[in-house]
Amino acid sequence: MVKIIDLFSGCGGLSLGFIENGFDVFKAVEFNEEIADTYKKNHPEIDVIVDDIKNVDHSNIFSAGCADVIIGGPPCQGFSMAGARIREGFIGDPRNYLFKHYFNIVKAVKPKVFIIENVKGIMTMEGGKIFREILNIFSNKKLLGGFSYNMNFRVVKCVDFGIPQKRERMIIVGTIDKIDFDSVWENTRNDVLNRYPTFFDKVTVYDAISNLPDTTKTGKIKTPIPLTNYQKFLATNNDFIYNHISTNHSKKAIDRMKQIKCGENFTSLNEKINSVHSGAYGRLEWNQPSQTITTRFDTPAGGRFIHPNKNRTLSPREAARLQSFPDSFVFYGTKTSICKQIGNAVPPKISLFLSFFVNNILNK
Repeated sequence: MVKIIDLFSGCGGLSLGFIENGFDVFKAVEFNEEIADTYKKNHPEIDVIVDDIKNVDHSNIFSAGCADVIIGGPPCQGFSMAGARIREGFIGDPRNYLFKHYFNIVKAVKPKVFIIENVKGIMTMEGGKIFREILNIFSNKKLLGGFSYNMNFRVVKCVDFGIPQKRERMIIVGTIDKIDFDSVWENTRNDVLNRYPTFFDKVTVYDAISNLPDTTKTGKIKTPIPLTNYQKFLATNNDFIYNHISTNHSKKAIDRMKQIKCGENFTSLNEKINSVHSGAYGRLEWNQPSQTITTRFDTPAGGRFIHPNKNRTLSPREAARLQSFPDSFVFYGTKTSICKQIGNAVPPKISLFLSFFVNNILNK
């Protein structure tokens, strides 16, 4: 069985697809205790290390050959080229410490494949210098102690993977063996279609959440009958599903939402709204995918997150559906933490595709 380490795991979105496809995710690392709790409770068989990646890096927990694959999305907020004129400088810059420790663990483990998931904008940060440097350091035998990786990358659009959301992400793949990236990617599409014939079908907000009943005070609801292929894909055999709870909006916010039709936003209001988001107070449309689900999907001013025909923002379960989390997955913690877990997660359907992709690389 292929063994996997998930770094910067969050609640486990990137792990989910690999687990579904039979891979052995045996260790995950997550700094936030509340977020790690969700991972642990959904995957009690996995050793979740709740610690700073720096401490994990220096603890010698991971050694050469202990895993075949490393996955994870080191946060990019600290990336900077200032003072990093050479590759050693980039790795040594303390502002890049999160990425540095991901790099160090790859160097120690020497996996056959590693995957970095990140924001699409990483390509253009500092005029593209940071992105090129990331590709360069993993190709540098001197930095890696005598071996190197063949680097490939692709921007993926969720709508192209049967996910009802206009999210775009960067996927960077490093492989010990040289591969024909485009050919393996296309073969993977065919393999996924053979297993899941409707996997890549276009999906709308209606396809995702239309069978969910009214929210409840506890968020617990009787499992609804799936009506669409997408709902069937995410369906569970459990009697109940959770996290279908709505935000307590102020009367003022509700009055504003009542004035907004599908596809409209704050510009339909006859008042000034203080929000940095151009889609503030936006109402979703049934026949379209949603905008990118962010950590503020519970806030009307945070973007286009108002339910298509109810005067409230999305429930966590609805947001999870738009992220392609299965109905069996339960989120734990405070409201703020749950929103963060869902908004920051890698959509599990992307993860499932990547698990097929990695399998093809390893078996080529």
